[in-house]
Amino acid sequence: MLLPSSAYFIFLLAIFFLYWPVARVRALSLAVILFANYFFYAKWDLFYLAMIPAASTCDFLIGLGLMRYKNNGLRRALLGASLLLNVGLLASLKYMPFVLDNYAAVTGTARPEWHWSFPLGISFYCFQALSYTIDLYRRDGKGTHSYLAYLSAVSFFPTTLAGPITRPVTLIPQLERKEKDLPPGEGGHAVFLIGLGLIKKLLIADYLGSNLVNRVFDFPNLYSGLEVLIGVYAYALQLYYDFSGYTDVAIGSALLLGIKLPANFRMPYAAENIADFWRRWHITLSNWLRDYLYFSLPGLRSKWKIFTYVNLALTMVIGGLWHGANWTFVVWGLLHGVALAVTRAIQTWRGNPLPSPLWWMRVLRTFVTVQFVCLAWVFFRASSVGSAMTVLERIGSLTASLANISAPLAIVMGIAAVAHYCPSNWYKQLDERFSASPSVVQAAAMALLLLAIHYVAATGAAPFIYTRF
Repeated sequence: MLLPSSAYFIFLLAIFFLYWPVARVRALSLAVILFANYFFYAKWDLFYLAMIPAASTCDFLIGLGLMRYKNNGLRRALLGASLLLNVGLLASLKYMPFVLDNYAAVTGTARPEWHWSFPLGISFYCFQALSYTIDLYRRDGKGTHSYLAYLSAVSFFPTTLAGPITRPVTLIPQLERKEKDLPPGEGGHAVFLIGLGLIKKLLIADYLGSNLVNRVFDFPNLYSGLEVLIGVYAYALQLYYDFSGYTDVAIGSALLLGIKLPANFRMPYAAENIADFWRRWHITLSNWLRDYLYFSLPGLRSKWKIFTYVNLALTMVIGGLWHGANWTFVVWGLLHGVALAVTRAIQTWRGNPLPSPLWWMRVLRTFVTVQFVCLAWVFFRASSVGSAMTVLERIGSLTASLANISAPLAIVMGIAAVAHYCPSNWYKQLDERFSASPSVVQAAAMALLLLAIHYVAATGAAPFIYTRF
């Protein structure tokens, strides 16, 4: 069930009308959420109806043990069991084909058969499940004794495909609270976010993908170096608008049920260095990698500062692999890891200086950061390291032609770039005006939105890019 489809919004409306009449009856409201979660999984594959409840039950029982027992050895064993379970799921359902392919290539033998690949949303599920048991092990949050509440939180359907990565210890209290309501302003805000997300996805991301990005990355040698470079910039915009569009729809969907999800983007291409970029891009992932991976690696308290830089690179390599079982993601993660290490070294050497008061210096830093990010996006998008190198070689040919860059494409790219750099308070003011408008106006906007969804579904909307991860 794709989010930019009429089927999803019919499903969302059905859950909305099932949920609110029983919202203050704790067991019934949780049952509705859990039904929605598992129905959403089942629409992709019935296998999830067996795997997700079984894995969630194991982590719930582990959580009960972590809340009950004080013995450090036993607690470490329980956490180890959760790590083994969730990392094992990732390895067997997502990465085993990659491992077998590389094993066959190294040994020169035939690739062993593997029929248990179910990568859809598994990365997001496992990270959310692990955050619960790690938080309880570290005593960084309170767990729950409610089986329904845990199952509902760890598999919350708006976050299933592409996040935001939501920590159950922060989501469970929202699901369990008794006083639930949906003020008109909150409902209008939810509708605004859903509409904004669909505009990002359908009018910008899909257009850029189908009219330039896919063609350039599939057949770079058919385009001039300048056109390929523009295609890389177009992909940077496509990826941002596609993923942030999904996030807007997910946050809006949750808000219609009275649940607040964390923000995931904050004008990422305005970052002045790569560390700043990761404070703005996929915020919930970068926070997860920092809190649960980077701080857990050995050597951070050592007097040898080299461990800080090595661990930054290692964290990003693992973060790259989290995105997909391909060497391109390893290269992408390594590029970002090295850049983060260099940035940290410079900040340490210069004493972590304050932002420059000179506007042109900030613009220059932002420009350089965006160029590096776009360079790394080439490996993120390419099907193989060889394909990525072909794209870069084509850019390096310095051939210039704009025959394949149409006026509508240039206009959409221009609008996308300008919209990204618009001050955030502009969007906030527009949101507030829409949310304060009469319900008739909001209903009319929703009707127009549904018509647009019906049209797009009939012509075929592309899946969200991050659902591959």
